[in-house]
Amino acid sequence: MNNIYSLIDRLIEISIENQMIYSIDKIYARNRILAILKLDNYEYTSTNLQYTLHETLNYILEYSLNSGLIEYYLYEKDILSSKIMNVFLNNPSIINEEFYKKYSSSPKEATDYFYNLSKNSNYIRTDRIQKNISYKTLTKYGDLDITINLSKPEKDPKEIAKQRKKENSKTSFTYPACPLCKESEGYEGRIDHADRSNHRMIELNINNEDWYLQYSPYSYYNEHCIVLSKEHTPMKISKNTFKNLLSFVEKFPHYFLGSNTDIPIVGGSILCHEHYQGGYYEFPMEKAEDEYTFNLSKYPTLNFSIINWPLSTIRIKGKKTEDIVEATNYIFNSWKTYEDKERHILPFTKRESHNAITPISRYKKGFYEMDIVLRNNRTSKEHPLGIFHPHADVQHIKKENIGLIEVMGLAVLPGRLLNELEEIKDFILNKSNSVKEYHLTFAEDLKKRYNNEKSLDLFIKDEVGLKFVRVLEDAGVFKRTDHGIEGFKKFISQL
Repeated sequence: MNNIYSLIDRLIEISIENQMIYSIDKIYARNRILAILKLDNYEYTSTNLQYTLHETLNYILEYSLNSGLIEYYLYEKDILSSKIMNVFLNNPSIINEEFYKKYSSSPKEATDYFYNLSKNSNYIRTDRIQKNISYKTLTKYGDLDITINLSKPEKDPKEIAKQRKKENSKTSFTYPACPLCKESEGYEGRIDHADRSNHRMIELNINNEDWYLQYSPYSYYNEHCIVLSKEHTPMKISKNTFKNLLSFVEKFPHYFLGSNTDIPIVGGSILCHEHYQGGYYEFPMEKAEDEYTFNLSKYPTLNFSIINWPLSTIRIKGKKTEDIVEATNYIFNSWKTYEDKERHILPFTKRESHNAITPISRYKKGFYEMDIVLRNNRTSKEHPLGIFHPHADVQHIKKENIGLIEVMGLAVLPGRLLNELEEIKDFILNKSNSVKEYHLTFAEDLKKRYNNEKSLDLFIKDEVGLKFVRVLEDAGVFKRTDHGIEGFKKFISQL
């Protein structure tokens, strides 16, 4: 077994290499880690370990388990590793000061600094993210991004039982109010709230309001960031939303920023706290070309188009952000009350509102852009999970909400597919008949059509990608048919 003192020294060495601390901090850092690990002694060793950051942390966690410091629960291991890495991090005030010092030279230099810090402190779980299976599938809408999400480990049954026991106890927690709250910064964590000791945020002034920038611990794309409101207030799409998105892009022109809708089914997973998602990544949607251009006389400085995309999307381009805000708000308000019974689009059921939008902003080739994705969350007897939601025949691949990331062309598919697709391969090759019932129709169809023209792996990957196309088309309010496009143009003519 590795010597614990050698592991501590290696962790300190890595943190010096990553410029998180300086050599002068070595003894202080060592003593803080010794305290966290309940060690009263230190022994100098001559062992020259070459482990990576994650290997070193994992061996320290192994020691902590064997010594009884923690139990074999994922959340306990995560809490401990975050507490250890917090030793190497400065207070938020110092990190913010350094960020803005770099920002004065270049916004990209500032985000590079903060992104690397978030990775080097193990806040962004790069070791787990690397487990994801990611590839591209060529479709009639261009290349779509497919990811099978393996980064979030499944909870142990004992841990689930422990969490339920805690939830059923009289002890209830209201702090932090949600995972996105500012109060999560530096919070140790518990069984029902993620570890955040090594979490830092950057204060932002957006549209004369207080916001914070952080990165997602489980990034689905490059520099996957979250911009969150200082206040714990519910998601609300309004004219202010469009100002906020474009104000951010003005400050960080190399990043895009978008928002989920503010209603269930077509919204994100956290609707209780106002927030947006962005990053330094070109999504498939961004590459979508204009299919139909039009003008709105109210906004002569702007260019408008319907883009070639499975979800019904209007793109606005212009030089002045204030003009784009006004036009986006006009389209949004028009859509909120728009009705097209022939295409099952009803804006209200009694007092419940159904029409919403997913807005996405970016700066590209000298122009600001706003993509407005039209959404509707009505349900019916035939489609109880949503009329404009993945339909039953594709839910074996994707059943969850189609949020901002999927809207832009990146499929985040459940980890269960890893083994299930292997079963389908064996079924096609007559090695096994063991296929999940919900995949059976899909597997039988693939078996009929597979002809060895390409590898079975590639064939199945492409077929999963094409299923994702269907998922997105199901979510489109105006279908990609003559009837659907006619309906879309009818809405445009009303504008």
